[in-house]
Amino acid sequence: MDTRSVGIVETQYATLFEPPNELQLDSGEKLGPITVAYETYGTLNQERSNAVLLCHALSGSAHAAGYHEGDAKPGWWDDMVGPGKGFDTDKYFMICANVIGGCSGTTGPSSINPRTGRPYGLAFPVVTIADMVRVQRELLRYLGINSLLSVSGGSMGGMQVLQMAVDYPEMVRSAIPIATAPLQSAQGIAFDVVGRRAIMSDPKWRGGNYLSFNDPPLDGLALARMVGHITYLSEMSMRRKFGRRLQDRERYGYDFSTEFEVESYLYYQGDKFTQRFDANTYLYITKAIDYFDLTNGKRSLAEALRGVRSKFLVIAFSSDWLYPPAQSKAIVSALKANDVDVSYCEIESDYGHDAFLLEVEEQERLISNFLAAVARETVISDPH
Repeated sequence: MDTRSVGIVETQYATLFEPPNELQLDSGEKLGPITVAYETYGTLNQERSNAVLLCHALSGSAHAAGYHEGDAKPGWWDDMVGPGKGFDTDKYFMICANVIGGCSGTTGPSSINPRTGRPYGLAFPVVTIADMVRVQRELLRYLGINSLLSVSGGSMGGMQVLQMAVDYPEMVRSAIPIATAPLQSAQGIAFDVVGRRAIMSDPKWRGGNYLSFNDPPLDGLALARMVGHITYLSEMSMRRKFGRRLQDRERYGYDFSTEFEVESYLYYQGDKFTQRFDANTYLYITKAIDYFDLTNGKRSLAEALRGVRSKFLVIAFSSDWLYPPAQSKAIVSALKANDVDVSYCEIESDYGHDAFLLEVEEQERLISNFLAAVARETVISDPH
């Protein structure tokens, strides 16, 4: 095991928003009780001032770092979270929670509806990024944390970072949104729509009630993942990784079997995804992403960010065409218009959108230095 690993970890669970104190959702509906799956790494100091919240992307979970007992693979951001890493668990108390609507322990469409005793399915209310952040805030309150040294995440996680800085400016000392955008673009919505249609067109989806038949729409979910996964790569990374190479053959078969390496790779990614993810959760989370728009009801992004007090580090990647650098630069410009302390770094990378999970070395340097500067200003004590 990596000497900089946090080691064996366990997912914990909190029950929040118990009736009559249900969560008021943006849709107008109420939801409660809500179970939240979360993990923590490191030690909270006496002043409770060294807490850092990590927000996961579409397919992520609370398991950001370390290993679950018996697992061969670590958490989704293990390269960045641990002793001496970018998010240094010798210095900071890290928290990561599965979002509401998820399928990795937090209440979502596959959870049991207490009113019916059956899975929610499409009876689960539609949620937004702001709803996810409200649940995160309540979890922090449950943990006795009223101030965050920082909040960070990539992609949809970055959207949560922005939303939290806007909605809870008094508690977020710094923010690190990575490979994200202030709103979901028409192109992003278009890809999400195709993914949702793939799932809902699978005969086994059964109007969202497939759990009652124990026969989920795996083909539709795999296809949705294949489409989504293309957006995470770049043309250059695909050319370098696959080119036009054939899989296990030397010449064309002149049929419709899997022939190219890139075909085989996408089929593999789609099938692997179905082993750990719920089809309805894919619908709900992509819909939450599509609804995300900080400028909604505002005249400009600058107006939307007017109340922000956090110090910002905004990171983008040159070959990311899902959330291109121009969208991060728009965030930076709007923050500067409000005299917010903001640093911007565009990392040269061929990995596309997935670079936020793969370009570790430069992110480690940027994030560790940024957090150290914020910590010096906050005067946090040694957690040990």
